[in-house]
Amino acid sequence: MACMKVGSKSEVFILDGQSWLCSTGLPSDIIIEVGEKTFHLHKFPLLSRSGLLENLIGELSVEDEKKCVLQLHDIPGGAKTFLLVAKFCYGVKIELTALNVVGLRCAAECLQMSEDYGEGNLVMQTESFLNEIFCYWTDSIKALETCEEVLAHAEELHIVSRCIDSLAIKACADPSLFSWPMSGHREVESPGGAVFWNGICTAAKPHPVSEDWWYDDVSFLRLHLYKRLILAVGSKGMKAERIAGSVVYFAKRHLPLLGRQSSIPNGNHAAQGSIISAPADADQRNLLEQIVELLPSEKGVTATNFLLRLLRTSMILHASQSCRENLEKRVGAQLDQASLEDLLIPNMGYSVETLYDIDCVQRILDNFMLADHESVDSTSNSIVYEGQLIGASHALTPMTMVANLVDGYLAEVAPDVNLKLPKFQSLAAVIPDYARPLDDGIYRAIDIFLKAHPWLTDSEREQLCRLMNCQKLSLEASTHAAQNERLPLRVIVQVLFFEQLRLRTSVAGWFFVSDNLENSQNHSGNLAMLRNDASTQVGTTQNQLVAVDDVRDRVSELEKECSSMKGEIEKLVKTKGSWNTFLKKFSFRLKTKSWDPNASKPSNNSKTSSASKAPLENGREIHDSGELGD
Repeated sequence: MACMKVGSKSEVFILDGQSWLCSTGLPSDIIIEVGEKTFHLHKFPLLSRSGLLENLIGELSVEDEKKCVLQLHDIPGGAKTFLLVAKFCYGVKIELTALNVVGLRCAAECLQMSEDYGEGNLVMQTESFLNEIFCYWTDSIKALETCEEVLAHAEELHIVSRCIDSLAIKACADPSLFSWPMSGHREVESPGGAVFWNGICTAAKPHPVSEDWWYDDVSFLRLHLYKRLILAVGSKGMKAERIAGSVVYFAKRHLPLLGRQSSIPNGNHAAQGSIISAPADADQRNLLEQIVELLPSEKGVTATNFLLRLLRTSMILHASQSCRENLEKRVGAQLDQASLEDLLIPNMGYSVETLYDIDCVQRILDNFMLADHESVDSTSNSIVYEGQLIGASHALTPMTMVANLVDGYLAEVAPDVNLKLPKFQSLAAVIPDYARPLDDGIYRAIDIFLKAHPWLTDSEREQLCRLMNCQKLSLEASTHAAQNERLPLRVIVQVLFFEQLRLRTSVAGWFFVSDNLENSQNHSGNLAMLRNDASTQVGTTQNQLVAVDDVRDRVSELEKECSSMKGEIEKLVKTKGSWNTFLKKFSFRLKTKSWDPNASKPSNNSKTSSASKAPLENGREIHDSGELGD
């Protein structure tokens, strides 16, 4: 830390209780009271250096000269600073440092200790030293922190703005070009043995410095000073990512609620009155709102999980509506980067209806859709059709990620018995159909909701199942849906129909491939006879023709089975009592052996049976989840 020595005389001041005495051998002729301290001094050393003291002493009447008493309770820095001023007037040796120079500069200005009252007076000395410490990062930080004690005077003398400007210049500079001490609160030693003192490397090779080297130092500043510093570095062209990193670091240090878990343990509602003490509410609320304003507005600069944690904390602290709307809009703009755990925001309202705040997620999702439509409109002035969106995989990726996120969120909130059907439908319907390559996720959420709400009517169940597209269910999901008694009969019939349609399409595709292969064999027959392996190719063609005949026979059998199933379904619609019998029959048909091109090799029934219990998503087994296995 930089220092400057002023004066040459030895110490002459002695503390006696609450009084400072000057042991020069002459009796004191003036008493100055500063706070609780009393200074017994002499007029001449003070008159020769201070214009204010000269005027005050001159105003005293002749009768009061023997008991001259002055009160300077408003002097910047108080008694501690005035002691240094008195020592300077007597020529006693003092040391100027970054910790006392701001107070001395303000006191010197207040006491009018300019060059008119002696060469090299205190105003000039402190101003010269301030210009010196502004060259050093650590000293500038310390000087800025001491401005809090004399803030009004420091602002008037522009010391605060000069400190902030000095720090902003250094924070924006290239770390590899540093020539000032930085982050030098203590002496450290690198693993290589090079000694660092006050941030200066004594070795020949400089220590590498990261761009976030200044985060920790400025995080100790008071909020209003930190805010001015962040605005200053932003005006000097610092990258938004670095500004956001500093604000996040500052928030984590001063907002302890950010570290709380977002999920609700044991399924219990959050306690309304046990969050933080009442006196801290207002300070924390104001701090959070200021931090939200400081965060850069650029998309993707601030991590989505941090924004969601800020949003959850704002609900706990009951921050302003504008603050929460700002956070919801920011999260919505980059919702594709969010995780399911951070999205599970507990309901902090006074009337807790549901376990999680569904309305908040709904608003976030609406903001995402709005931002997504605006981005699509800005990239093209022409009409964008759904088929074009499906073809553009790069533009579809964020929407698909959000669709998977919403499906997972719906599966998490579906077991809540207080969750109403309209809210579930409203949240699920926001995602367009093209955003889901497969509807396994939304099917799983619907099944969990049906299991947790068994009192839904048939019409409500059918209305809920319209959220999914039976054509986009995987084989595992279709197999499970066909045996799911919680689904309406109409939905099960649709699943069976589309499965049959999928099978017919697959068989037709096989016919197409086989015909093309047969034609290619006929066209290349003349060339094949010239080769030695002609007999092998003829045998392969014959085997393929046999396989085609087997496929035709299998298709005929499937058509007969479909006709008989339609008849049974028509009977079941009239008499619902035999529904379980039909399920057992149809379940058996689903598990019959699949067709194999090699008729002599039986198909593996165990694979088809296990497929009904395969994971719908994320590798989890359906019967293990407890929702889809019943």
